[in-house]
Amino acid sequence: MKIIVTIPAYNEEKTLPKVIEEVNQAMKTLGYDYQVLVIDDGSNDRTGEVAGKAGADVFYHQVNLGLAEAFRTEMKLALQNNADIIVHIDADGQYRGKDISKLIRPIIEKKADIVLGSRFRGHIEKMSFIKKIGNIAFSKVLTSITGKRITDGQTGFRAFTKEVAGINIISRHTYTQEQVIKSIKSKYRLVEVPVYFAERKGKSRLIKHPLSYAAKAWINIIRIYRDYEPLKFFGIIGGLFLFLGSLLGILILATLINKGVVGGIPRVILSGLFITTGIQILLFGFLADMKK
Repeated sequence: MKIIVTIPAYNEEKTLPKVIEEVNQAMKTLGYDYQVLVIDDGSNDRTGEVAGKAGADVFYHQVNLGLAEAFRTEMKLALQNNADIIVHIDADGQYRGKDISKLIRPIIEKKADIVLGSRFRGHIEKMSFIKKIGNIAFSKVLTSITGKRITDGQTGFRAFTKEVAGINIISRHTYTQEQVIKSIKSKYRLVEVPVYFAERKGKSRLIKHPLSYAAKAWINIIRIYRDYEPLKFFGIIGGLFLFLGSLLGILILATLINKGVVGGIPRVILSGLFITTGIQILLFGFLADMKK
């Protein structure tokens, strides 16, 4: 059995050597054949150099392509190098290498195909209130989409089989939520294990604009929701139009009863348009669900 530990990195020369050292210590203790693979995502510091000196194999992106593209490169190279299990860990040192054993154990014991290192089931040294609320909200959405309770769908510390690594990730911004949703929808078994999450030293460099990243991640989730749960997706939109149309219709009816007049033809037309649009959107949802 071969385990490949992949680490995407962008300007992480200060933290990366310790991460690789911890990974090597953990993997040597476990005794499996392993490889540490660092994706230098267009760094302009010595990230690739220090990774190589620490004993990792390094693949270079000539320019910064972002987290999702780095992840796709990781999966491609891991599969080319005959990985049976892939462990993905961030380069910033917030996760502990010794927790790798927790992640791979359920896979080795044939109890899971993908294992998430949950910060919310483990210990968090420090996380901003906004980031914590965002992570919880994302996880609630993932739970709704997949039907499986997920506490940390955004974790950058996870392990999975080569079959899960073959899942096509199409997002241009992140991989975290999409991999979780597609894994569960593809009938792969997912479990979470508690992990330790240390305080970040400095700002994230792989994710340079957190608010922009969050907005793009939400857009990605909406697209996946549309593709995998079309009845729910179109049902919510169609239901909103029906509600607005019905509410306007009730107001028109109340005006008619109280004053004996319709209350304006434009209102009647608008109410009819809302209701008709709502019904059409619901029908789109039913048709999409039938083709799913």
